[in-house]
Amino acid sequence: MSTFLAKPNEVERNWYVIDAAGKSLGRVAAQAATLLRGKNKATFTPNVDCGDHVIIINCKDAVLTGNKLTQKKWQRHTGYIGHLKETRYDTLMATKPTKAMELAVKGMLPKNTLGRAALLRLRLFEGAEHNHQAQKPAMIED
Repeated sequence: MSTFLAKPNEVERNWYVIDAAGKSLGRVAAQAATLLRGKNKATFTPNVDCGDHVIIINCKDAVLTGNKLTQKKWQRHTGYIGHLKETRYDTLMATKPTKAMELAVKGMLPKNTLGRAALLRLRLFEGAEHNHQAQKPAMIED
């Protein structure tokens, strides 16, 4: 018996919804990264993009445990000398909670073309409403 290798044109993509309300930001991100990568499927192949579409709702209600709200910082550089910008996570969660979730999921994906393609299938929403009902996404319960 030979090993099964998925082909890119034979991959079947499903839609999933994850509700982040009251859950840890990192746990939701890890669950989303697994679905985006396709590691939950029996037909997972490491060099083929086998992942599904993931919708995360209620990003503003995700929880950061411990002192992460005040101690964790998001750093980015503008490209100019000395222009390193820092934002604490309490400010980031208050202004752009979807960005905080995106950064968490992005850090758990591979840093190559497969990871970048997987990140395009991630949809983030601050509230409980999303505009992808036509795809009939399955709700992930945990």
